[in-house]
Amino acid sequence: MKFCSQCGNPVTLRIPEGDNLPRYICDACQTIHYQNPNIVTGAIPVLGDKILLCKRAIEPRYGLWTLPAGFMENAETLEQAAMRESMEEARANVRLDQLYTVFSLPHVNQVYVMFRATLLDENFSAGPESLEVRLFSEDEIPWHELSFKTIYHTLKYFFADRRHGEFILRSHQIERGPPVHQG
Repeated sequence: MKFCSQCGNPVTLRIPEGDNLPRYICDACQTIHYQNPNIVTGAIPVLGDKILLCKRAIEPRYGLWTLPAGFMENAETLEQAAMRESMEEARANVRLDQLYTVFSLPHVNQVYVMFRATLLDENFSAGPESLEVRLFSEDEIPWHELSFKTIYHTLKYFFADRRHGEFILRSHQIERGPPVHQG
């Protein structure tokens, strides 16, 4: 950050009085600019024994498979964002069933929150951010063509929990490293 979004003057990175972390502070109007992690939310749409995946039509990871998910918008709940992303990316009508995974990615300042969901009908199609959408059984999942580690871990947990007959909330940190499809 170089300039204040309030008045347009230069900012400097320093620790404000009473704080313990460096923040961008406007040298003119003294506005403190807090930068916080982005929340990504989405769904695991299930129909019978299959999961709905979307092939990305946007960067990053163009052409790779993902669950319908994206950045939460201001003035919406996690649930509203997950349902909106399911509709935008897969034109999918879903019912959210349970909060399922929460992954912290501090290296990219993101938190991923995924819900288990029921696909309410088979009227789905690719939205503007998807090249293709398709139902996959566990043995059909394109594991080496998944877009993000968060999606890989979510799906691995989902299928393991389904085999055990109990879905538990999963939460952990995902470290920086190579994308899933590279090994």
